[in-house]
Amino acid sequence: MTASRRRTVGRILLGSALVFAGTSHLTFARKAFRAQVPDWVPLDVDTTVVASGVAEIGLGSALLLAPTSQRRRVGNLAALFFAAIFPGNLSQFAERRSAFGLDTDMKRFVRLFGQPLLIALALWSTRRPRP
Repeated sequence: MTASRRRTVGRILLGSALVFAGTSHLTFARKAFRAQVPDWVPLDVDTTVVASGVAEIGLGSALLLAPTSQRRRVGNLAALFFAAIFPGNLSQFAERRSAFGLDTDMKRFVRLFGQPLLIALALWSTRRPRP
């Protein structure tokens, strides 16, 4: 498989995962996402969950549908989004909040390493490979 095809597959997987996650924010997993919102977020908990779900659906759709000329920009936005929500993951670990099967300190700790990987995937999958 060529580098270009690997990046395309990564972008499609990430975009699809974001659309799915965003949809789950608005439907079947809304309660679990509410449990993850840190107390220090200045917005209403449900508003935060809905807004992040809409953002994920938008970013995921853009990763899937953006023209080639705009993919790098979309990847940058997705990476910034993942960075922006990382404090919530830290808070879930620090406050020992259980959600989505993250019911032990070790599971919550290991999850923290997933966010940098998502950032890297957003950036890598939206770049053109070097010749």
